[in-house]
Amino acid sequence: MLRTEGIVLKEMRYKDTSKILSIYTKKYGKITAMARGAYRPKSKIIANTQLFSYNEYQLYKGRNFYYINQADIIDSFYDIRERIERVVYGQYMLELIEKSMEEGQENPKLFMLLLKGLKILSNMDGDYLKFIIAYELKFISFLGYRPFLNRCVLCGNEDINNIRYSPKEGGIICYKCFSLDSSSIYLNDSLYKGINELLYIPLDKIHRVQLSAENLKRIHEIIVEHILYNIDRNKLNTLNFIQALEST
Repeated sequence: MLRTEGIVLKEMRYKDTSKILSIYTKKYGKITAMARGAYRPKSKIIANTQLFSYNEYQLYKGRNFYYINQADIIDSFYDIRERIERVVYGQYMLELIEKSMEEGQENPKLFMLLLKGLKILSNMDGDYLKFIIAYELKFISFLGYRPFLNRCVLCGNEDINNIRYSPKEGGIICYKCFSLDSSSIYLNDSLYKGINELLYIPLDKIHRVQLSAENLKRIHEIIVEHILYNIDRNKLNTLNFIQALEST
């Protein structure tokens, strides 16, 4: 019998009354767990099996997945469900973990980042895109792919007056190396400064960063390319909903 804290990333109905959950746990990384009877009207674990819910789980391991023996809720993050923006950005945060982590791959820093991010998101009423960019930059850094921003990632040139960003190489490249990556993206001073600021600022201090809506969208496009390349994905489904929100 195992005990661990965990956050529900994904739920799928199994037969008539049960659920199969993807849970990101503090001790064991991402796991697949069976929640028997979760759809029964009087089930004691209805709240513990919903997206975003943060629980203390008692589990036992079967042949194919874990089984939930008991669950005590720590935070349901119910406030996220009160605004469509919070739901969309919150589901994107869950999908980032779901699509980038292998089963059993432990990463306590990522767990704490997700937990902190959901807590902050629960009380937000604006600045969602700025928040998610800062979150993405920390997320990809904790995965081991922090953007290389101090000098050219290819030749080490420290002249950053004329640079482009290469998601493939994982950082900035100087004018001497432009020809080595034709898909690299031009960075002006505002974009470069914005990426640096959002990389290092705490998630609860993002209001201190001043960026135009246009620059925020451009930075987001760049960082999404960086993430998708490094987690070896062509797309993330929730990005479509974010783009729809930001275009309104």
